[in-house]
Amino acid sequence: MATRFHDRHDAGRRLAGELHAYANRTDVIVLALPRGGVPVGFEVATALGAPLDVFVVRKLGLPWEEEVAMGAIASGGVRVLDSELIREVRVSEADVERVTAIERAELVRRERQYRGERPFPDLRGKTIILVDDGLATGSSMRAAVAALRQEAPSRIVVAVPVAAPATCNAFGAIADEIVCGMTPEGFKAVGHWYDDFSQTSDEEVQALLDRARLSTHATT
Repeated sequence: MATRFHDRHDAGRRLAGELHAYANRTDVIVLALPRGGVPVGFEVATALGAPLDVFVVRKLGLPWEEEVAMGAIASGGVRVLDSELIREVRVSEADVERVTAIERAELVRRERQYRGERPFPDLRGKTIILVDDGLATGSSMRAAVAALRQEAPSRIVVAVPVAAPATCNAFGAIADEIVCGMTPEGFKAVGHWYDDFSQTSDEEVQALLDRARLSTHATT
């Protein structure tokens, strides 16, 4: 891959070239982390002839330090908790449930907005290609992989156009396969590697999901 991407669609088309082994397979589904991962995932799914859906992840922050994750919830009703951290810093069960309830309400809102009445896909035995627009620390992607394990897929492939080298390497022990289009030494931030890294809107997410769904139906 070249050193910069024009935008997320350009990044997705180029990332798809690294995933050609998964093209036209009936067991493959592309899951994108909204919102920025959806334009990338749309191009990957289109190139591979695979269905596209979103996988929403919400971090569960400590009650007194929201940036420190004590767990996460994700699409499909999955909750992953860091029991050791919770025990170590003495978070009460009531606080865990309170934080979970707040984040679950936001997750449900986003799920409804993006998916409408469509059910969450059955991922058992599937090969999941989990896509985002890049990996810096990788915390959301780690939570997504941990949550997806509970859905019993046969294989989880994490695929991103650009990643910090150490983060990409670390995912080798977390996912079944990690595909990082490029891992520049002077990483800085994901947005540094895009000419256009403007925020993806909810409307764009919905439009891309609708287009992908119509395309999938047209070829089945």
